[in-house]
Amino acid sequence: MFRFFENLVDPYVDYAETDTPPRRLWPFLRAYMQPFRKVFALAGVMSVVVAVIELWLIYYMGRLVDRLSGDPATVWRDYGPELIAVAAFILFLRPVIQALDVLLLNNAILPNFGTLIRWRSHRHVLRQPVGWFENDFAGRIANRIMQTPPAAGEAVFQVFDALTFALAYVVGAAVMLSEADPRLALPLLIWLVLYAGLVRWTVHRVGPASKAASDARSQVTGRVVDAYTNIHSVKLFAHHQRELELAREAIENTRRTFRAEMRIFTIMDVVLVFLNGLLIVGVVGWALALWVQGSASVGVVVAATALTLRLNAMTGWIMWALTSFFRQLGVVAEGMETIAQPIGLVDAPDARPLKPGDGRIEMHGVSHHYGRGAGGLDRVTLKLAPGERVGIVGRSGAGKSTLVKLLLRFYDVENGRIEIDGQDIARVTQDSLRARIGMVQQDSALLHRSVRENILYGRPDATEAEVVVAAKKAAAHDFILDLQDPQGRRGYDAHVGERGVQLSGGQRQRIMLARVILKNAPILILDEATSALDSEVEAVIQETLYGMMEGKTVIAIAHRLSTIAQMDRIVVLEDGRIAEEGSHADLLARGGLYARFWARQSGGFLGADQVAG
Repeated sequence: MFRFFENLVDPYVDYAETDTPPRRLWPFLRAYMQPFRKVFALAGVMSVVVAVIELWLIYYMGRLVDRLSGDPATVWRDYGPELIAVAAFILFLRPVIQALDVLLLNNAILPNFGTLIRWRSHRHVLRQPVGWFENDFAGRIANRIMQTPPAAGEAVFQVFDALTFALAYVVGAAVMLSEADPRLALPLLIWLVLYAGLVRWTVHRVGPASKAASDARSQVTGRVVDAYTNIHSVKLFAHHQRELELAREAIENTRRTFRAEMRIFTIMDVVLVFLNGLLIVGVVGWALALWVQGSASVGVVVAATALTLRLNAMTGWIMWALTSFFRQLGVVAEGMETIAQPIGLVDAPDARPLKPGDGRIEMHGVSHHYGRGAGGLDRVTLKLAPGERVGIVGRSGAGKSTLVKLLLRFYDVENGRIEIDGQDIARVTQDSLRARIGMVQQDSALLHRSVRENILYGRPDATEAEVVVAAKKAAAHDFILDLQDPQGRRGYDAHVGERGVQLSGGQRQRIMLARVILKNAPILILDEATSALDSEVEAVIQETLYGMMEGKTVIAIAHRLSTIAQMDRIVVLEDGRIAEEGSHADLLARGGLYARFWARQSGGFLGADQVAG
């Protein structure tokens, strides 16, 4: 039974992916609700049915009181079968109806609706370009992905568990009182107008207050995760107190916003108690007055009293449900600031996979300044023949990293074009482009998974033997066999910790090399590939790198000029433009920038005032 309801909606069902999600709340939620339309409709109907049954029970209790005024034997003779039928309904049919209502809500909707939102949100965010992630806290992004689905689920829960039920209940109560005596409905209607005014006042304030509180919580998460992620820097620079102060500032802001939100609920509760007093005195008092006048039976008074007390108990729940509903919508609205952002870099509508070629790279008048009008690259024209190995050198900010990011299409060029094997990379799919490029980065961060999974990231369908061969070529196999993580997993099964913190910098770099070796892409980018290695290991890795370069088009960025001295050509960037290019010997002979870099290097490195990665 549970499985039937749990499988009514598949949260992973195919859908039309969009690069520009709706930016307004209701269209945003409506897009996620599409697979649930029939289930939502049925849940709404069941909520109304449950409310009608509850009202009928109160009505019947009043009717029963009136009938008990006669002789017991006569009452049993006249109404015995009816009482047995009502008892059977309460014992057997009512639980079935209630179970259907609860199963739809708790088992069909809540688990699947949140899962669908989280899955689609993560899928959308993962498509964002690198620059998008560089402009926000990873912790805040993750927090919004995690808190938006349960908030949306809670909002849906309140709609069917409370709001639909309450609406049907209040309407039914008014009808029932009117049938007993139309005058009994008057105090209920007056109360309802006042109650609606309180609801309006509350929800008008609780939405913005909830969004502010949610924003503040996300800020706390972002700052805390930022400190944890960079814990080495925190400890190294002894900034424990500074991080505490930054966290306290965010936490205090959270307290202030939450305090403001709670003030609204306190005012709401106090006013609600007063309004409920008016309801009880108005309806029950009037019913008693009608009974004294002989216009209403004892059963009517009993039913009116039971109904009023039930409404009194429900009003706090209804109000809380309403405020919770709008609070959760506030959380969803805050999450939309991340989830509903349009994809910043997309494939062209007619994009096709990059056709395999021999690795020719051509840049034609490429400019990119990150929208600032300065920095990055400025009208760079550069051509790499298939299999050519080119070293890139330059001062910090000269444009080296920008050149690589544009080649990988982490950003789109602002002017000019980049071609690989005669194909404009702006007209091919991003995945197919990056599948043809292998890169070893200066930042040797790894995934918090096993060593094997990290190496297999280069080519997931590789065999175990191929993984081991790649690790041996990267001089990593021997130390991998000696690894053991805190859970006791060993060797290739050992997990490396978040960003690979369980390993040394050199070990992380060698696993990344193994990953790229396994990928075996025709274009190879080396961004300080040996920066974290000691001299002995570097000598081994350099030999491996030169072996990797065979038959590949290579772009190598290095501070240690000795590592690129053997390149076929060296390109010197200065202020985003190509200042010099030629072989190591040619550039030394010219006595220009490269020659000065070479003369000033110490131990094979450029001076700190000359270059950075």
